[in-house]
Amino acid sequence: MKYQTFLIKYGEIGLKGRNRFIFEDALVRQIKFALKKVDGKFAVYKSQARIYVDCDGEYDYDETVEALQRVFGIVGICPVVRFAEEGFEALKKAVLAHMQEMYSDKAYTFKVESRRANKAYPLNSMEINRDLGEVILEGMPNMRVDVHHPEVLVNVEVRNEVYLYTQVIEGPGGMPVGTNGSAMLLLSGGIDSPVAGYMIAKRGVSLEATYFHAPPYTSERAKQKVVDLAKIVARSAGPIKLNIVNFTDIQLYIYDKCPHDELTIIMRRYMMRIAEHFAKESGCLGLVTGESIGQVASQTMQSLASTNEVCTLPVYRPLIGFDKRDIVEISEKIDTYETSILPFEDCCTIFVAKHPVTKPKLEVIRKSEEKLAEQIDELVATAIETTEVINVRP
Repeated sequence: MKYQTFLIKYGEIGLKGRNRFIFEDALVRQIKFALKKVDGKFAVYKSQARIYVDCDGEYDYDETVEALQRVFGIVGICPVVRFAEEGFEALKKAVLAHMQEMYSDKAYTFKVESRRANKAYPLNSMEINRDLGEVILEGMPNMRVDVHHPEVLVNVEVRNEVYLYTQVIEGPGGMPVGTNGSAMLLLSGGIDSPVAGYMIAKRGVSLEATYFHAPPYTSERAKQKVVDLAKIVARSAGPIKLNIVNFTDIQLYIYDKCPHDELTIIMRRYMMRIAEHFAKESGCLGLVTGESIGQVASQTMQSLASTNEVCTLPVYRPLIGFDKRDIVEISEKIDTYETSILPFEDCCTIFVAKHPVTKPKLEVIRKSEEKLAEQIDELVATAIETTEVINVRP
């Protein structure tokens, strides 16, 4: 079957009232960006509160659908057969031919749903539905009508041309990236943070990211693993500016000066401070982490309160109430899982204490940080100044 057009269905965008055009235009831009590297020529446009992708000449169908399935804001992708409007008899023959080609292998229930955008057409929508349904029943005795729960919904749109589609391929949903500002993702090589980045991007937030590297305790492979994770997330989230911070000297200094059961919390507080520096520099509206309550010692309510205390920007945690199993399922779905489990440890796992404090008290943590006063500001400034920046594209 040759499809010349894809009808793009959106969800929440339709509720945006007078601002809807802003979100529609953003979705059109994101679709154009997603199709840039797909073989074929595509025209993406709005028409009568619909978004269409016209395919000019030969194109890779599977690659096109895969690219569209990564665009946040799309809830459905409908491959459309498009043909000239040559009267109702021609329409009946075309619809029956399509149904016989697509659904002749077994019995299905169906319903015809038409939309008469061309108001000069001699039949109204109810008459089109009735007569096309009759043609299908006569030509395909194995089919039967079910107007409430049909297995096949036959959509016919009569415009200057006729648009016919019977499939709706599921899209990712959400909102177009960039319609809800930007945020700084604290990205590690683990399972959680790439999923958190994906989920916040799904709500229309564009991403930057900060990764804390600790050579020679962490290898170049660990760093490359994070870059690879950012590339996977960027397939849906768009280009990501990745800040790679050399955190070794800060970690060693904290390790030398502070109680070892507080290492994780204090290191995490300095990570948040540095990430917030880059966030403010770039105009981000918040920080994003992959933390989930109770998953590890640094993610108890008391620990999260301790890390929040050093931030002036809001901290968003999309996974806060998720079980690990839920997070793993999403990571498998978005293709980050296999990369995340590669055995290259990051700085968070290298310097973890054997018995970390699970209920840190803020006044105690602040007291411990006073021991760092002599050098910590200088070390943080050096880490910021020597940060490597990689512009990650999918």
